[in-house]
Amino acid sequence: MTGLVGRRIAITRPDAGDLGARLGALGATVVHVPLIEIDEPADGGRALRDALARLDTFQWLVVTSANGARRVGAAARRHPSLRLAAVGPISAATLADGADRPVDLVATVARAEGLIAEFPSVPADVLVAQADRARPLLVDGLAAMGHRVESVVAYRTVSRRPDAAEAEQLAAADAVVFASGSAALGWVDGLGTAAPGVVVALGPVTASVARAAGLVVTHVATSPDSTALIDTLTAALAPLHPSV
Repeated sequence: MTGLVGRRIAITRPDAGDLGARLGALGATVVHVPLIEIDEPADGGRALRDALARLDTFQWLVVTSANGARRVGAAARRHPSLRLAAVGPISAATLADGADRPVDLVATVARAEGLIAEFPSVPADVLVAQADRARPLLVDGLAAMGHRVESVVAYRTVSRRPDAAEAEQLAAADAVVFASGSAALGWVDGLGTAAPGVVVALGPVTASVARAAGLVVTHVATSPDSTALIDTLTAALAPLHPSV
């Protein structure tokens, strides 16, 4: 028996994915209420289609999330000499699946800062596919290294307000996991700043956004890997219910 048995854990990203499945297998009650939705870019994807039609003019394709990777993987498959980079293992796995080949560079530290630190210094033409709300840090950092960088919006992140029943479920959770700053803002929009006793933010950027919005972040997970998140949740919840 694990410390997760019977615990109600809220997942707020669009897809509960592997984390939700593994939490359920460990006896947790997964409360999956998406607080963001993934939509087409404001231009309907015109800029993305244009950039992908010119992939042969780039040496590198960089993605910052699995959502972006899903939108460019098939195009990358048609350009086997194009080098691929991703911020984090989940983005890399999604991109590799779409491109049908391994990703050349995966940031050890799954943040823009980590990819900048490991990116080759030889100047190259780089296409960065990311969300409309993405920080400019990655694009600016690569450009500062001397790369010729083009950024394109691959998808749009839209806040989703929970209905009354969903809000009640979230309010009764023992813990919540925020995978992005957008999800944290969605929580505040829909429920205010009241939150469960355990609030796990994925990475320092998400934690910073959540705290700025008035949420109390109790734990910051350093890896998007499900095992790391489960370990964080288990350690966080165990002291709250020592008799279980």
